Amino acid sequence: MPYFAGIDVGSLSSDAVIIDGDANILGFSVQPTGAHSTNAAEAALAEALDKAAVSRADLAYIVATGYGRVSVPFAHKRITEISCHGLGAHHLFPDTGTVIDIGGQDSKVIRLDKFGKVVDFSMNDKCAAGTGRFLEVMAERLGVSLDQMGALSQQAQREIEISSVCTVFAESEVVSLIARNQPKAEIIRGLHKAIVGRVWSMVKALGVTGAVTMSGGVAKNQGVVKLMEAKLGQKVHIHSEPQIIGALGAALAALRGGKA
Repeated sequence: MPYFAGIDVGSLSSDAVIIDGDANILGFSVQPTGAHSTNAAEAALAEALDKAAVSRADLAYIVATGYGRVSVPFAHKRITEISCHGLGAHHLFPDTGTVIDIGGQDSKVIRLDKFGKVVDFSMNDKCAAGTGRFLEVMAERLGVSLDQMGALSQQAQREIEISSVCTVFAESEVVSLIARNQPKAEIIRGLHKAIVGRVWSMVKALGVTGAVTMSGGVAKNQGVVKLMEAKLGQKVHIHSEPQIIGALGAALAALRGGKA
């Protein structure tokens, strides 16, 4: 049986997914991108192949996506991450009409038709506000890990407003709040609210259709997810590993011979 690979090279992580001819996920990997995108793509593919118990020689087609897709010389084709996130989300959750992807350096809202084709999208790629990098900077300043932030925000007794969505100015606000001995949980909840507010402006502009699927590393943060669900007035779909949605979409495009 032939096998197919999708590789999503992002700013913070490089992800790979291996599927078979029936579009079953056989293995996947999430690796830090670091300073060398090509090495990260190679490492992600190697681990995914190992988990799938598939050799590289058995791969019939490889599609690369993500901002670093040009750094994957062994890919047969390179496709925009917008199309791949749509494909991946629709494959996992066929009722998906809207995808909210909060990645390391950008955030995207994508509207799909009933076949998973992209109808329209909005993307914030000019500023780190509303992204994983924003949270990473704030976690470092607060002295907590990214993994802790979601749970900590649930402990907040009240809300603290973070007035700026700019990473630099928001960081100054956080420093000031720390100096005033404000509880970390309440600061984190304020940061989550700022991220959701930034992404929500794109959601409102584009409109919501169908079920909503969240992808990207920030989808692992329950603090952000719960605030987004409250804004939407509905539960959102989240895969057990939301960072692989783009790579899965790329693998599905590979299965189609490079057609998104």
